Amino acid sequence: MNNPQPKISQLNTDRLILRQWLPSDSQPFARMSADPRVMQSLLGPIDAKASAAMQQKITDLIAEKTWGFWALELKQTGQFIGFAGLHIPIAELPFSPCVEIGWRLAFEHWGKGYATEAARAALAFGFNTLKLDEIVSFTALSNHKSQAVMERLAMQRDPLSFMHLKVPAGHPLQEHCLYRLSKPII
Repeated sequence: MNNPQPKISQLNTDRLILRQWLPSDSQPFARMSADPRVMQSLLGPIDAKASAAMQQKITDLIAEKTWGFWALELKQTGQFIGFAGLHIPIAELPFSPCVEIGWRLAFEHWGKGYATEAARAALAFGFNTLKLDEIVSFTALSNHKSQAVMERLAMQRDPLSFMHLKVPAGHPLQEHCLYRLSKPII
């Protein structure tokens, strides 16, 4: 007798659906991944092949865990606009093991509150469904837009920064800040 595959988690907000990735997400994700404005804090744009590999890896991780960096879809139009969700980083970080929250949106969807809205849903899932005690987020010191989202989520910045091991030594994006949020006490 086969064990049924666990159902992939999908989250809904007022304006967004956080869902498993679809083949139709490939082209808009590749465009987003090639946009220097979107990728400025992530070591720069990546090509379509690297974008497809990343999409497949994220899709596989969601299939395995039922959660992860979900594709973001606008409820009203069904349009793919980026991704947001939870992830267990594979890089050895000074605060590992951990679960991080992250997001990436196509440039034309910046400044509309989508990252914060999606992240709030992912945080609720992490604390209420996964029963996590803490969720972290981190970014390059120069990424003030993501830090503003972290602060809107009531995450607290650690006083010390760290050097991200996946960023080349001496690179301007190597130094990162860390934000943390503990499970709310009810």
